[in-house]
Amino acid sequence: MKDSEIKINIDSVRGETDVTESGLPQKDTITTENLSVSFNGRLAIRDINLGFRKNRVTSIIGPSGCGKSTLLRSFNFMHDLTPKALVTGKILFMGRNITEYSSVEVRKRIGMVFQKPNPFPTLSIFDNTIAGLKFTGMHRRNELAEIAEHALIQAGLWEEVKDRLKMSAFELSGGQQQRLCIARTLAVSPDVLLMDEPTSALDPISTSIIEETIFKLKQDYTVIVVTHNMQQAARISNFTAYMLLGDLIEFGKTRDIFINPKKKETEDYISGKFG
Repeated sequence: MKDSEIKINIDSVRGETDVTESGLPQKDTITTENLSVSFNGRLAIRDINLGFRKNRVTSIIGPSGCGKSTLLRSFNFMHDLTPKALVTGKILFMGRNITEYSSVEVRKRIGMVFQKPNPFPTLSIFDNTIAGLKFTGMHRRNELAEIAEHALIQAGLWEEVKDRLKMSAFELSGGQQQRLCIARTLAVSPDVLLMDEPTSALDPISTSIIEETIFKLKQDYTVIVVTHNMQQAARISNFTAYMLLGDLIEFGKTRDIFINPKKKETEDYISGKFG
């Protein structure tokens, strides 16, 4: 794989080490151990062993149907909502088995942004941003306003909506709606941000803005992005995982995956010979 074929954002991989500033080993926010998920007895992902670090963006790539979204959705109990879904193996979150947490706590601390923007149609921009907070019992208007502003700033949307917070969220463009959904997720102070093809329904300009937002968000969060766009993975990611037919084929630093993959299957996919 040649350097010129896929442009990698060098800033995204700069400064990666296996130790913290204090010299202690880096700890993963989420770790999987032999994680498998099946639906109606049919395996969707098989024996996945991965670790996801704080202050890093990890992209999960692979052809359609390889298990990318299945893996992502397992991190916040979404498969519990699917009849006849079976999850085996372990998911460790902050060093504890994820089953030790309630589903409410998991979905608060591990937020999810979906492929298609999904703001609540009957709520204003402001009320969409704080929707999750109201479920936690927070109702002080001043406090909610402060949190909403901070979340919208983090999502890169504040300057565009600060004078029209009472407007319907549906009056925003598609890209703005997606950033509003990011702000809604951030408002509840998660540790992890899961993003399932967050720009696939957006135009190039909106995609660029979302990518810049993701790049900034890694300063505070563990960010995991499923994407079918290899150029996007190369631009935004510190680490990349390649999946095929439910298996994890290769995982490593993005530069290594795209420039010098260890597995032939990875090289074939990256080079366009397959997928």
